[in-house]
Amino acid sequence: MPKASEIKKNAAIDYNGKTYIVRDIERSVPQGRAGGSLYRMRMYDVVTQNKIDETFKDSDLLNFADLIRKQAMFSYMDGDECVFMDSEDYTPYSLNKEAIADQMLFIDEATNGIHVVIVNDLPVALDLPMNVELDVVETDPSIKGGSATSRTKPALLSTGVSVQVPEYIAVGDKIKVSVEERKFVSRADSK
Repeated sequence: MPKASEIKKNAAIDYNGKTYIVRDIERSVPQGRAGGSLYRMRMYDVVTQNKIDETFKDSDLLNFADLIRKQAMFSYMDGDECVFMDSEDYTPYSLNKEAIADQMLFIDEATNGIHVVIVNDLPVALDLPMNVELDVVETDPSIKGGSATSRTKPALLSTGVSVQVPEYIAVGDKIKVSVEERKFVSRADSK
């Protein structure tokens, strides 16, 4: 049984007899309090999609729920559903567009390393790689001689997300972006 401090986003846990997916975690260290940190977790019931916020001490023990991660690729939008295909047996998995809106900002048809999280035979969440490669579709003109450590400029990427990039990045470049930090990492390797 993991401690609350070991739980990560998109983990599935059993809590009060129900299975929840952890969508967000905030860590706080109260002033003047002997002991450790507090972890406030926003969790969604996998069956009803009801949201709860719970706070745990770092030493509280939680139970992981049984879950399966299936490698998948984004296939298409179907109304309010995003459909992903299992990379091995082509099983379609539908997830509500609103539930994964933040993650869809980093997914296009070419995104690799996506996993659909399945609990009790229901697709409930996505697990994205740490970094994804996206195309720059709009930014100010590149500046020759701009260095990687100098000033940055905003760039609109192919999925609609905007990130700060170094001055030498131009429209049409493919870049690596950190999903968790929403930051530029590097230029993508050209193949």
